[in-house]
Amino acid sequence: MGGGEEVKTRPEPKVEIQEKGEIFFFYRPKVNKEEAHGADDVQRMYIVMRTDSQKEEKQLSDSPKEGEKASQKDGDEKIGATSGAREGGRGEEEVNIKEQPLLRLAIMGKKSLPDPSKRGRPFWGHIDLVTTKPDDIKAALKGEEYDTATRGHRHTQEARALAEGVYRILRHQSGKQNHTHLIYKLEFPVLDAAGVSGPQESPLEALNIDREASFLIQIKNPEQPSGSQFRGLPEKRKAAFPASLQGQFGQKKYSPADPPDFLNYEGCEFLLISASDDIEEELGLELKTECDDEKCSSDLLQMFGDAVSTKPLLSGTWE
Repeated sequence: MGGGEEVKTRPEPKVEIQEKGEIFFFYRPKVNKEEAHGADDVQRMYIVMRTDSQKEEKQLSDSPKEGEKASQKDGDEKIGATSGAREGGRGEEEVNIKEQPLLRLAIMGKKSLPDPSKRGRPFWGHIDLVTTKPDDIKAALKGEEYDTATRGHRHTQEARALAEGVYRILRHQSGKQNHTHLIYKLEFPVLDAAGVSGPQESPLEALNIDREASFLIQIKNPEQPSGSQFRGLPEKRKAAFPASLQGQFGQKKYSPADPPDFLNYEGCEFLLISASDDIEEELGLELKTECDDEKCSSDLLQMFGDAVSTKPLLSGTWE
């Protein structure tokens, strides 16, 4: 499938692509439930981002030569976390994302994306796993059986593959201030399948996953208290950013995801705030997928299909 391409449809507003890649959505039914039939049956919602490139410091209106120069800046990226009082991450590793695309597993606290009808209401999430190995993601999504002292034998189902598409993280210049967006456009399930829900809400509808969407994305300062609105992660699970990233917060509680390297650290907490369900209208940018012009194959199925149930992805219905 690949990360698709983007086309600037008008000069304003000014946006710069910071990162591009593929995005996959999953959900897991609640413990001891064989299937989910609605949002109330969902234990967790996961987002997996597979990066194609980072730090492509160019405006979309730049010439090809300028874009080529910018892409030559791409180098090794760090993943994990530095050592310190917090234990977020599993150490630090340098990887070449051109040769080893990063895979990030994020968990949404409210088990859905933000409601597009409630603009300005933030939804909290965190990065649970950063790796270059698909098998690590498979292990996190598989089902398991275990025993507890108080509730006896418990069983969790494997995660369900829900949707697949392309994404961008971009810098948006608005007046004298910059902020960052996470935008995506779906390829699977195909539109016909996604609309077959009958009287019951489809999984996409119930979990607020539109065919395309734009969210403001903000990174939480791990050295500032969470406050009353979001409980956040325990102290030892919070990300330990290197000084180059931590210094960008100053005394602020939140910072734009600029650069997106913040998301390369396990325990990174973020907020998503619904901005639009029409990317072109909001940002003057059109995301194009390979499925726009021809039939395409699913990278999700190729990478994770043997570890998760794929019925929701293929049929647009609950399982």
